[in-house]
Amino acid sequence: MRIAFLGLGIMGRPMASRLVAAGHEVSVWNRSARQHVDGATTAVSPADAAKDADVVWTCVADTAAVERVVFAEDGAEQSLREGAIIVDSSTISPSATVRFAQRVNTRGVHWVDAPVTGSKIGAENGQLIFIVGGAPEPVEYLDPLFKATGKQVIHIGDTGKGQAAKLGMNLMIALIYEGFAEAFVLVRKLGVDPPKMIELIQASMVRSGVTDYKAPFVLRHDYSPNFPLRLMHKDIHLMLEMAKENRVKLPALETVDEIYELSSEEGWDDLDYAATLALLEKWAGLGGQPK
Repeated sequence: MRIAFLGLGIMGRPMASRLVAAGHEVSVWNRSARQHVDGATTAVSPADAAKDADVVWTCVADTAAVERVVFAEDGAEQSLREGAIIVDSSTISPSATVRFAQRVNTRGVHWVDAPVTGSKIGAENGQLIFIVGGAPEPVEYLDPLFKATGKQVIHIGDTGKGQAAKLGMNLMIALIYEGFAEAFVLVRKLGVDPPKMIELIQASMVRSGVTDYKAPFVLRHDYSPNFPLRLMHKDIHLMLEMAKENRVKLPALETVDEIYELSSEEGWDDLDYAATLALLEKWAGLGGQPK
């Protein structure tokens, strides 16, 4: 297929590379700097990348960035042909996703929201899980591309439902990790050996994929970004906005948001979100300066 891939960040770059490796004709564009992907054509704008594309794939930071790369004066919309598919693997507002889809639908273009879970390692190894919203026909058409970049596709429902489910996933991740972080700091202050605490967690019913993934990094105080704190914080704001829009209370998440606000003030936006644990360590007098 002819694919325009817009956004070459932590997730987008390895995804685009895997599409090239699978034999697709890929044109890439990145907002912050022109980046090269071996085997792909480097475009000068989203509109340039999208010329003659069967699929326009976006993987950018937030709702505003998606709107910009698709609908700006030099956006992909200018080059969309009838029957093309926009697949968005950013994590953005579900309600904005529906609006964007309605706009391109008038041009005979399909919109599929396909945010991912699996983090940086999953993107590099083709082990992403796609959380998909959209009509069955374009989702089925995209299946070879999903298989080239991931291990599983879960079709949640119609347009916007993939984004809604992704926010629910990330809400759970934020709360699970915060519970782990608070317990970890408390028992460390009480003199429990950190590796022994991890051993106990992994042997018991409180074990989770979140703690399994993050524990080795936490033990090394290594907060190099797999999922940057600023992006999780952005998602938390999206969750709270959607909750307000739909009259849902999220009291635990409101408290966690305060931790992220303070971590951001520490200058840790570009570290992994796991660095929120270091803030608790700092308050407890246990150091708390991430590497």
